[in-house]
Amino acid sequence: MTINCKGTLIDLTRPKVMGILNLTPNSFFDGGQFTDENTILNQVEKMLNEGATFIDVGAYSSKPDADYVSEEEELRRLIPIVKLLVSEFPEIILSIDTFRSPVAEKAIEAGASIINDISAGNLDTEMMKTIAKLQVPYIMMHMKGTPKTMQSLTQYEDVLKEMMLYFAEKINLARSLGINDLIVDPGYGFAKTTEQNFEVLHKSELFKHLNVPILAGLSRKSMIYKTLDCSSKQALNGTTVLNTLALTKGANILRVHDVKEAMETIALFEAFQETN
Repeated sequence: MTINCKGTLIDLTRPKVMGILNLTPNSFFDGGQFTDENTILNQVEKMLNEGATFIDVGAYSSKPDADYVSEEEELRRLIPIVKLLVSEFPEIILSIDTFRSPVAEKAIEAGASIINDISAGNLDTEMMKTIAKLQVPYIMMHMKGTPKTMQSLTQYEDVLKEMMLYFAEKINLARSLGINDLIVDPGYGFAKTTEQNFEVLHKSELFKHLNVPILAGLSRKSMIYKTLDCSSKQALNGTTVLNTLALTKGANILRVHDVKEAMETIALFEAFQETN
């Protein structure tokens, strides 16, 4: 199971880590921490040295009830940093967390390799056509509504059944347009209650039937800190536990704030697997 990132084939049969770089002032965990070039370069170098295969860069917070950010502001935050990172780390594989096709296109032109879309094309009907034109890997997440409205849209008759149908339809559309490299993200915390998040994680091996890689984005999410009655800053241990469970269910990529701990999780999981 591989994806082609600008000519580099990444083998996802062994789990990989995607480090998170938020360029937003209001992200739920690290908002406002990475606002100048030196801080950004130091953080990215740290994540790469710790073993991250991908760096996911976002300039629009998708936390619940997040404020609207204009396309111009998203580009202003994002493109100079993409160019900076590609210049400083020529081998870097950048994923861009955006739901806007013009932002996706400009970021790929600036040197990024992957598009990570929280809406799987629902918030921009041109997104999949743009991905097909760019021929880059596309991460499709499950969400209903927008970051502003998603927490009021948690009604499901059968959450897993509806998610499987959602992804099947999205994959069929993407394939019909000629998109080759697809990854699905269950969207933990997006239009789902804490109980629904745990149900999705518990049954997430079902997503393997889609025959595409699976990304698990559980890092410091509210399902952890609400369950443990703590803050996102105290949720690293809980993140490690849920990342381990995600690996047992077939996750191919862990999207995390804490790369070193995720790499250790994968190393121990693989050592455990090799004894079977």
